[in-house]
Amino acid sequence: MKAGERSHFSTGSHYGAYTAVVEEGRLVDAKPFEKDSDPAPLLHAVPEATHHETRISRPMIRKGWLENGPQSAPSPRGAEPFVPVSWDKALDLVAAEVDRVKQEHGSRSIYAGSYGWGSSGMFHFAASNAHRFFALHGGYTKSVDTYSRACVQTMVPHILGKVSLNTWPVIAAHGRLVVMFGGMALKNSYVGYGGCGEHVVRDGLRALKDAGVAFVNVGPLRDDAADFLNAEYVWARPNTDTAMMLGLAHTLVAEGLHDQAYLAKYCVGFEKFLPYLMGTTDGQPKDADWAAEICGLEADYLRALARRMASTRTLITTSLSVQRQDHGEQPLWMATTLAAMLGQIGLPGGGVGFAYGAVNGVGNAVQPVTIPGVPVPQHAVDDFIPVARIADMLLNPGATIDYNGQRLTYPDIKLVYWCGGNPFHHHQNLNRLLSAWQRPETVIVHEPWWTSMARHADIVLPATTAVERNDIGAAFGGDDRYILAMHQAIKPVGGARNDHDIFAQLAGHLGFHEDFTEGRTEMEWLRHLYDIGRQRIAQRKLEMPDFDTFWAQGYVEFPPDPAPKAMLADFYADPKASPMTTPSGKIEIFSATIDGFGYDDCPGHPVWLEPAERLGTSKAETHPLHLVSNQPKARLHSQLDMGSISRKTKIRNREPMQINPKDATARGLQDGDVVRIYNDRGACLAGVEVTDDVMPSTIKLSTGAWYDPVTPGEIGSLDKHGNPNVLTLDKGTSSLTQGPSSHTTLVEVERYDGDLPPITAHVPPEILAPLEE
Repeated sequence: MKAGERSHFSTGSHYGAYTAVVEEGRLVDAKPFEKDSDPAPLLHAVPEATHHETRISRPMIRKGWLENGPQSAPSPRGAEPFVPVSWDKALDLVAAEVDRVKQEHGSRSIYAGSYGWGSSGMFHFAASNAHRFFALHGGYTKSVDTYSRACVQTMVPHILGKVSLNTWPVIAAHGRLVVMFGGMALKNSYVGYGGCGEHVVRDGLRALKDAGVAFVNVGPLRDDAADFLNAEYVWARPNTDTAMMLGLAHTLVAEGLHDQAYLAKYCVGFEKFLPYLMGTTDGQPKDADWAAEICGLEADYLRALARRMASTRTLITTSLSVQRQDHGEQPLWMATTLAAMLGQIGLPGGGVGFAYGAVNGVGNAVQPVTIPGVPVPQHAVDDFIPVARIADMLLNPGATIDYNGQRLTYPDIKLVYWCGGNPFHHHQNLNRLLSAWQRPETVIVHEPWWTSMARHADIVLPATTAVERNDIGAAFGGDDRYILAMHQAIKPVGGARNDHDIFAQLAGHLGFHEDFTEGRTEMEWLRHLYDIGRQRIAQRKLEMPDFDTFWAQGYVEFPPDPAPKAMLADFYADPKASPMTTPSGKIEIFSATIDGFGYDDCPGHPVWLEPAERLGTSKAETHPLHLVSNQPKARLHSQLDMGSISRKTKIRNREPMQINPKDATARGLQDGDVVRIYNDRGACLAGVEVTDDVMPSTIKLSTGAWYDPVTPGEIGSLDKHGNPNVLTLDKGTSSLTQGPSSHTTLVEVERYDGDLPPITAHVPPEILAPLEE
């Protein structure tokens, strides 16, 4: 190829499908897929990130681990420089360590949950390859659920069973009012787990608005609802959604507006919930006046909203952020109960829904299609943890916890092996995690960039990104109309290798290479997985071309769902012939199963439980601001934080913190200042943006700024970049789901007038001379 000539390769990403433009071996542009009417701006950060200076050039070993080997005593992870080694040396060390831990401590002492988004692609999906490797090696301790939706994943099967949500066309055709607890932030919809061919949420919401659907946004952030929705804003105190719903429900009963016939036909347990609602059991009616005091609202407004909801086709939605709070199960259960009291679950455009606006595919009217990933065999280790309990597990081996009716015992983890994720982004209370992180004997990581996860590892193996390998892109949930051919556009950057290839080589060291690869090359795996998916999809009367045609064309497009149905429409039509998958076959306002678990923090019907921290209580006297650590607009979680799109949003190189003018004035703050945000768990710096888009007594500091402590490896060190997880609460939502409670966090803010420490998160750590081998 002549100098200056460009090549083009179709591919995909979590941010959408695109054409990779390559010049002289470098990715120079990402042109959005021609069929995507609303492409994600984040695509334009991919070329820069692909070749950024934080790419890990070759295998690296932490100096102390290389000199001393595995350490049972607390080790200085995060503080030491790294030594480059050859791939041969690195693979020898990793294989020997994986085998040693298994032989000395057993397979359950290996934690290989590898939670995280990783990079897109069904075959090269990092966690699946890690799980396959360790399953074939004898087993591992795994994680279940996600940080995003743990309460939904565990609670909803008990009360609603397996359900599909109302889609945008159904809501547009039949809905009249959408009451959103936590909003439907449009920025979140520009990403899709596994990939997507088209972004649909903006147009879906516009169709609702054009059809005359009205919106009410209950939450602390104005931009949680798109401007074009002209939503009515209700600034209830954060963490009080359940109380507000109870106040609405009480009004329905007090004024005879609840649908008693529906509750009798389609639900179980309303008669056990009603005495609690009306105050018979505890002497406190959960009426509008009671709820208004907790929520910081007017009681008359709540009564008027309840009447409005009862008078029209109403959809009640909760964002995933609402269930990432202390007792996050309760707003899900109470939203379901409120929708049932309205008699609308099963009616088109009405009822209840969770996670609208969380990612691209939710609400998309599609016929679900996807392609399988590499299979993970069964193995002998039964141990697992709820994913957000990793610090607990590392700090408390042998301790027991409750989870969804089970009693779990934490294993004694000696080896952490992580592939495709970053707990120093998604976990809460990073100082507690940092303490826990010193406990294992060894931490091994696959990572393309010098993220905080890589910096806190003992052995770092450089991994490729999606443009450096061949794969198939598809939405993991089957909620997109496209399957994408992801063509390798460039050679691996530096010394990076594919995760699958790394595990195949390790499997060779340990004697099960053929079992791991099944004798297939990368392209043979893609053809195999595509053919399996093609056969499954054909059973649903949908056609796909053969693999060669697909690979040459670059994608398969499926038609939209020709006749989208309302959520639980068959159940509504005949609950006996089409029962739900709950134990009773009906909507469970009271769950005998949950009640039988005997959990004080999650009883048998929805209740108001005081969160560990909230505004309006004595705990707010010293930390009077509620921290909202929402998803960022300029990156996906922490992905692409080093790119120019994210960096342009920074204020004096720090993550921006939004604060209401009232709170800014009280603290003498103005736009462009740098502040110290703090509580008893930690502190970080951030740049100030004063705006009335945030309700009073609340600040917004989005997640994803790469953790950057002033003193690396030191517990309690000031994070100079603005990572909110040095502040958040590391507590399970309840004994039922053990989800994260990140949105239950109070803080205080003060102007920072000291010398600003330079940001070092976006440059590599200290690298010593390569090891002589």
